[in-house]
Amino acid sequence: MKTITFHLDFISPYAYLAFERLPATLQGCEVRVDYRPLLFAGLLKHHGQLGPAEIPAKRDWTYRQVQWLAHANGIALDLPAAHPFNPLALLRLALATVSEGDPSRETCAAIFAHVWRGGLDAADPQRIAELAQRLRPVRDPAGGEVKVELGRNTDDAIRQSIFGVPTFVIDDRQFWGFDSLPMLRAWLDGDAWFGSGAWEAPARTGIGAARRQT
Repeated sequence: MKTITFHLDFISPYAYLAFERLPATLQGCEVRVDYRPLLFAGLLKHHGQLGPAEIPAKRDWTYRQVQWLAHANGIALDLPAAHPFNPLALLRLALATVSEGDPSRETCAAIFAHVWRGGLDAADPQRIAELAQRLRPVRDPAGGEVKVELGRNTDDAIRQSIFGVPTFVIDDRQFWGFDSLPMLRAWLDGDAWFGSGAWEAPARTGIGAARRQT
């Protein structure tokens, strides 16, 4: 059975949408999914990028688009009271629900719902404490072991040249974004396009001009 590694951060509305849509995308496929929390901000820092919510005009568009995508796909979504927020407590809580390895889909579903349903403050300490009571972590979410594990997940993603979330990795191929789900399914179905050379074409495409860094 093949395995998809789903790299995610609960701060990302696109990761939430992809999480909700994934079961329908994979219907009929014999595949396992590992849900891998990482710190999206760590990827941004490494690649020298701003997040969508850090660019004012892009922030407004992002929130409009994700609400439309949720509507168009029949997914419940409410913008949280404040965004972006610090997701560290939620990421660490997810990892702390298992003694080692990746959290379950059920755990991730509860945390995504905490952020993207109800329109409340995702970073509110009282709400996070109540969420932790429901999820019953087996390790201390604030403990050093969990912090190291989250850092390792992020560093491993950087080593794979992953630059955003959600990113799905299967057969050493990466599929980025909510809108990559049809492409991911096509790969699983053996679509002939993947043998046409189109996947490899970007590596053969030269850079005609480069923006100067100031």
